[in-house]
Order: sequence, then structure tokens, then C-alpha cells
Amino acid sequence: MGWGGGFRVTNEGRPWASIPPRLAAEVRRGLADEMTEEIHRRIPEYARRWDDAFAAVIHSAVDRVIDEVLRRVTDQETSAEPVAEFFRGIGHSVAREGRPLDTLQTAIRVAGLTVWRRISADAESLKLSAQLLCALGETVMLIQDEVAAAAAEGYAQAEAAVAGELTRRRSRLVNLLLARPPASAEDIIELARVARWPVPRTVAAVALYERRQGVGRPALPPDILADLSRSKPCLIVPDPDGPGRARQLDAALTDWVAVVGPTVRLSEVSRSMRWARQGLDLVRGGVIADDSVVRCAEHMSTLILFRDEELLAALSTRQLAPLAHLRQSQQDRLAETLLAWLQAGRNANEVAVRLHVHPQTVRYRLRQLDDLFGERLQDPDLRFELEIVLRARALLSGSGRASETPEGQVITLRR
Repeated sequence: MGWGGGFRVTNEGRPWASIPPRLAAEVRRGLADEMTEEIHRRIPEYARRWDDAFAAVIHSAVDRVIDEVLRRVTDQETSAEPVAEFFRGIGHSVAREGRPLDTLQTAIRVAGLTVWRRISADAESLKLSAQLLCALGETVMLIQDEVAAAAAEGYAQAEAAVAGELTRRRSRLVNLLLARPPASAEDIIELARVARWPVPRTVAAVALYERRQGVGRPALPPDILADLSRSKPCLIVPDPDGPGRARQLDAALTDWVAVVGPTVRLSEVSRSMRWARQGLDLVRGGVIADDSVVRCAEHMSTLILFRDEELLAALSTRQLAPLAHLRQSQQDRLAETLLAWLQAGRNANEVAVRLHVHPQTVRYRLRQLDDLFGERLQDPDLRFELEIVLRARALLSGSGRASETPEGQVITLRR
């Protein structure tokens, strides 16, 4: 018996309306096994894990597609939603299992190709008309597209859910790493495992501040933990001294004020973060220059110097008391000269070179300093403390934060 002779196709986007139900049932016979075997043969990843449970999933998916074709042929008003919902679930499961969407889409294409090959092979024996052959082919392609789109949608939904959960786990991991006292190694390792974060040997904390609002999330390598939603945004960088790591951070953080703390063991992340945040305060205050990503390792003396500014101010008041009665301009000149003299090994000519003034001017200022400080300048301990407070004063002057002290008052340091 021939199919489709003298028969007019008016599908209007529903080609299955042209297919007699008996023909669909005829084509269906044995097709599920054929499609399953072809998927098994063409996709090595699926073949490697061809256990009973996985085979049942494939068989179920194949049967669902074939049943959908028959359903549409016999019921012209049927909805595509049930099969779409089924394949959204398949896509969701594939994503949750960590398998790629590309492989699933390949399986769908292989299944469609197998159906079309079967139809083509049976076309002559079934005496299919050209109209019916086209209707069958178009039906296969349309359902294949619907199935692929539904699977992709389910996959994307699952990936978004997984990504959201992963972000939450990584945020908890950041909190755990920064906890004081430090969390146990076992707790860190377990949370790192579920957060998909390889536990490194060394790390560095990074304190961040937006240069302007709405700069967006930086494009960071996946092994860098980032928590930008907290009140003090931060990163935890594994293997911070590894090859190329500095370039990665410089490239990713151009829109952020960023300070990298010292490299430490994993149990000492909070210490690295403490220094990074202090460094960030000094950068934002202008004491440390904001040159790309700032690294604490290059500014350790400044960090130590400003670890306790109240104590530093008290030391400054005490040791610079001989300058207190001078005008501000005189204080500035003599403080600058005294610092250069201490740094130059008490060589007047070197001081003149450093300050770009005449050596005679330097000698005049040094005589003034000798009159003000007297024999105290011969005390190495005093010279050490003087250099500390004068260095701090110079840094603050460069940042615009040096105190303007009225005549008759001692020089102080303030934030």
C-alpha cells in the first residue's frame, strides 16, 4: 500500500497534521533501540558510562520523543509543553552532574539523524509520497529543535543555580579563612572542596575599594576567591608569587584601588588581610601612592611606621619639641634638612645635593639644629627616633595631611 497519493498538505507550520497515524506507528517499530544504539556508538562519553541507570535515561528520552510524534499526529491540538518540560529536566540533570551541554545536544542531533535515516530507508518499501516524506522530515527537525531548546534552557537554569550556590559557598569560605582565631584546617579543607577551590600552599589577601561606583565585577581567574558584596570588598589570591599572577591582578583591577597583603600560609590569611586593609587606608589617605595594584611587601617600613598613628604622634611631639616655637615655614625647612642629614650619613655636601641648595645654606641650617637639639644629636637612639618621625612627617606632607601647627606649638602627626 502506498502512503499519501492524491493527498493535499496544508500544515501551516504543523507538518505532523499531514501524517496518517498508522504510518507514524509503522515508522516507530524498533526505532527506540536503533536510536539508543546509535547514540551509544557515536558519543564515546556516553558509551563509557553505559550502566543500567544511564541506559534507562536514554531509552526514556528516546521513547518520549517518539511518543511525542505519535501524539501530535493523532491529536492536532496537542501542546508541546509536556515534552519540553521533560527535556528541561534532562538538561537540568546533565548540568547538575557536571557533564557538558554540547554532548547532550550532539545526542539529540544523532537521534534526529537516526530517525531521518530510518524514514529514508523505509520510504521506498512504504511507498511514501514526496509530500509525506517532506512532512515527516520537517516534523523530525521541528521536534528536534524543540527538544534541544528545552534541554538548553534546563541546563542554563541548573548552571545558574549551581553558580549561585557556588558563590554562596565561596563567600562562606572567605569568611572562614578570615576568621579570628583561625578555623581548623579540616573545616577549611571541607568547605574548599564543596566550593571547588583547590587548597593552595600560600595565599595573599587583597583589600579593595571602588574608584567610582558601579565599576562592575573584575574579570578574575576562577581560582581567586572574591567577595565584593561585603562592606569591605576583598580577594584571597592563591599562590600570589606564582608566574604571571601579578600581571593578572594588574590587568583585572584597573577600576579598583587594590592593596595586596603579604604572602602567608593559609592559616594566616587574616594577618595578610589586616596589613592589606591598613595599606588601603594609607593609599586612600595619600600616604602611599596609588600606582596600579599596591603591594604591602614594597611598603613594609611605611606600614610599620603608621601601625599606630597615635603613638607616632606622641613620639613626634616628644622628639621634635625643640622646633615647636618656630614658625611653620622654619619648622618645615629645618625638619627637611635634619631628615636629609640623617639619611645622608650626616654629610653636609650630600644634604645640599639632595635638597638642591647651596652647601653654605645647609651648614647654616645645621648650626641652627645644633643650637636647638644640642648634644642630643650625638645620641644614636635619638637619631633613630628622629628619623622615624621625620620620615612620617615627610610622607604626610606629600599626602597633604601634615599638621599646620601654629607658632609656639610642637609638630604633630594626624590622620
